[in-house]
Amino acid sequence: MQTVRPSGVPRVVGTSERRRILGIDPGLNTTGYGVIDIIDGSVKLVEAGVVRSTASRNLAERVAEIHEGVSDVITSLKPSAMAIEQLYSHYERPRTAILMGHARGVLILAAIQHGVTVHHYAATQIKKILTGSGRATKEQMQWAICRQLGLTTAPEPADVADALAGALTHHFLDRPGMAELRS
Repeated sequence: MQTVRPSGVPRVVGTSERRRILGIDPGLNTTGYGVIDIIDGSVKLVEAGVVRSTASRNLAERVAEIHEGVSDVITSLKPSAMAIEQLYSHYERPRTAILMGHARGVLILAAIQHGVTVHHYAATQIKKILTGSGRATKEQMQWAICRQLGLTTAPEPADVADALAGALTHHFLDRPGMAELRS
């Protein structure tokens, strides 16, 4: 027996469709992560937090800490997809972008090593998907995340909220008929 979901995609009754998405807000000092489950179209927060590196260590040791921390998250929570914010650099701070690129690289490596597909989204795209405006404020983003996840308080620190926003964006864009918005 088949039923039709609102999206028009048939599924077999009695089975539940479950996807687990890991959202990542990359950072060399603090990397935010958020894991959500999608069960028959409903979104549920599984876990959210941060992976921190030790500021006094050298770059190689710091990226190794980030890699190990996110690998632990992936191993324990077993997401099937990872949504990560694309790298953006302000022309006045190229060094920041270079350092961020190191962190982002090991995060992507951790996902690939564990068989997790990686999806990249621009910050403006994430804001637009969740709030309708690519220039949304942090407060608007936190309100949108609270609304989508049924939270009474905004996730802290902001890195966690940004990671959850990425995971939610992937959920909204990884549905039939949404391919044109994924670029």
